[in-house]
Order: sequence, then C-alpha cells, then structure tokens
Amino acid sequence: MPPERVAAAVRALPGPVCAYVYDRATLRERAAALRAALPAGSTLLYAVKANGNPDVVAALAAATDGLEVASGGELALARDAGAARIVFGGPAKTDAELRAAVDAGALVNVESVLELRRRARVAADGAGPVAGGGSGGGPGGAPVRVALRVNRAAGGPGGSHRMTGTATPFGIDEAELADVLRLAATLPAVRPVGFHLHAVSNNLDAAAHADFVVDAVRWSVTAAARHGLDLAYVNVGGGLGVDHTGGATGFDGAGPAEFDLDVLRRGLAPVRDLLPDRAELVFEPGRWLAADAGWYAAQVLDLKHTHGRWFAVLRGGTHHFRLPAAWGYSHPFEVLPVDRWPYPFERPEVRDVPVDAVGELCTPRDVLTRGQRVARLRVGDVLLFGRTGAYGWDISHHDFLRHEHPRTVVL
Repeated sequence: MPPERVAAAVRALPGPVCAYVYDRATLRERAAALRAALPAGSTLLYAVKANGNPDVVAALAAATDGLEVASGGELALARDAGAARIVFGGPAKTDAELRAAVDAGALVNVESVLELRRRARVAADGAGPVAGGGSGGGPGGAPVRVALRVNRAAGGPGGSHRMTGTATPFGIDEAELADVLRLAATLPAVRPVGFHLHAVSNNLDAAAHADFVVDAVRWSVTAAARHGLDLAYVNVGGGLGVDHTGGATGFDGAGPAEFDLDVLRRGLAPVRDLLPDRAELVFEPGRWLAADAGWYAAQVLDLKHTHGRWFAVLRGGTHHFRLPAAWGYSHPFEVLPVDRWPYPFERPEVRDVPVDAVGELCTPRDVLTRGQRVARLRVGDVLLFGRTGAYGWDISHHDFLRHEHPRTVVL
C-alpha cells in the first residue's frame, strides 16, 4: 500500500474519485539517494519532460542542481520554479525558444549544423545573462556556451528507447563532428564546451549504465583532444529505469527489476580520474526521480463479467495514464476500500478473481491492467496505481471524449 498520507488524501476526495497524488517528500528522498550514488562534484538535473506539474518541478528544482527542459513551455516552467541551472535540449527548437534560452542563461544542447548556425545568430542578436553556469553571450560580449549533442556510432545500454548508435533524429552524427567543430570555430557568438550524449530511456541495468557513463567520458576526453576542444562539460543524459510492472525480472522478463544505486555508485568510481578537473559531469534523469512520487487513483464505477472475464470499469483510464497502453504492459494496482455505498440496492463485488482494470473511453484499448487477481473488490472502491509520477498525465490524450480531468493533490 502507499504511504498513509497518500491513502488519507485519496479518502478525503469527493467521489467519484479520479486524481493524481504527488508527494514532495518522496521527490526529495529520490533526489538525495541518487545524488549520493553519483561521483563527487557531479551536477544533477531533473528532466522536466517526465512530469511538468509546477509543484513537482519546483520541488525538484530545489532538491537538485537545476532542470533540463525540451521546449519553450518547459523553459518557462523552469524559470518560474527558480531553477539555479537550466539546460535546453530537444531536436526542434524554434528561434523564439533559442532567444528565450539566451535570455534565461540556459546552456543549449545543439542538435545539428543548422541549429548551431541559428543559435549563433540568435546569440549575436541579443545579449543574455550569465547565470550559474548558463550560456551568457550577446553582441560584443563573451560567446554563448553550447554543448554538441552527438549520436555516437556506439549504442548505449538496453532500455525502452535507444537514442544513439542507430538512425534517430537526435544529435549530430559522430562522423560529422569534425566538420561541425570547424564550423563552430568560424562563429564567434558561440563556444562549444563539451558534449551531450544521452543514449537511452528506462534502462534497468545499473552496471550497464555505469559502463556507458565511463565509456562516454572516455570518448569525450578522446574526442576533445582529437579536435582541439577545451573540454569543460560532459552531459550523459538520463535513462535510469523504473519497472512500472512491479515484476521480479523487469519489463522483458529478463534483466533486473530495480535500478540498483549501489551497483551504479561502484561502477562510476573510475569517472573522476578520467575527467579533467575543470570538466563538469552532468546527469539529467526524469523518470527515476519522479515515478515513485506519484499515484493515480480511480474509483470503480462498475464490475462486469463478459465472455469469461471480469472488468472493473473506472472513472478514469488511459486518457489520464497512457503509459500501459503505449508500452503494452499491465500496471499493477492496490485496492483502497471505500465503505460508503449510497444506493438502496445490493453492492456488486467479486472475491479471489482476476480482474481487468479498464477506463471510461469508448475503445477496447482503454486498459490499464489485465488479469490482476483481487482478494475482494467492490463497486465504489478505489484502485491506486503506484509509480505514476513520471510519464503519466503529461503524455496522455487528456481531451478524448472530453471527460473531466483528474484532480491533482500535492502533498
């Protein structure tokens, strides 16, 4: 079951219950635990894309060294949250977003030759502040600092999504790096300071992730020396995984089900000896920091038995929490009993049967869980889906059928 403070918050909601509950204490605990596993002096950023709730963003801006953003909207969130550091990534930045990055003092992870040219032009057109390791720059001033996102020939560790070592729209092909750096040398408004090497999403193998980071640092040092770059920045991205299924062997039935921070810490031990003293090592996870701090609560509106299967029909569904349908897995739930029954007729219930948890949409694909056995479940009880603090509400198709949005409770 979730912490009692979470259960109490759900019980206090008016019915029919449909809500996300986020817990600031859990956010702080996750950030502190991860920071303790990273090499001394590392920079820890939160990737806002995992959960852009303003209260979540503000809590993690305070618990980490800053925020990684991937749009102008996220940049505005980061500024409102008072982030000490902002790094701006993403493959499709507009001129307006690049101008906003200059104004915010954000360091931009440049994705292409064209983006480098556009970044230089924007930087030359308007001065921006230098704040906490930000970009700086402006007409007649110091050039803005940028990192080059590189799609290396070598792939990263396994996970749900591979970003490098294969054809993706992310980053500069490693084979073109020399040409890009030669171009940068002709653009006085920008100064490359290092590399952005985010390679994977949702990797559960901490040993493999540590090996990736060590290799990324070695590659950065070698590449910088080869091309005459004064290396001051290596950003290894995020990708630390969370097993949303609650299984014993992870998503694929093979590797570990939990990302082991002790294994990560031991595996990262060589990193500081590899990096120049002046070089900053940056990590920017999202899912690992936010997932365990969120719960999705949905009340059972009906129990139905058709063609040999039991269905718990919820006030909610994949339009609020899309990840299970998008990834094709069953998300486990806990039953929060609700004793109140307002009707004069018998209350439907089931005991010791497998149940599919389905939503209120007019599609058979609106399924959060298939075949989870329940000891007892009644219409009116609430299902609590844990580990929904990342890639839950933010990636979902909120307005399909125009159902009322879930409430948001921040503890």
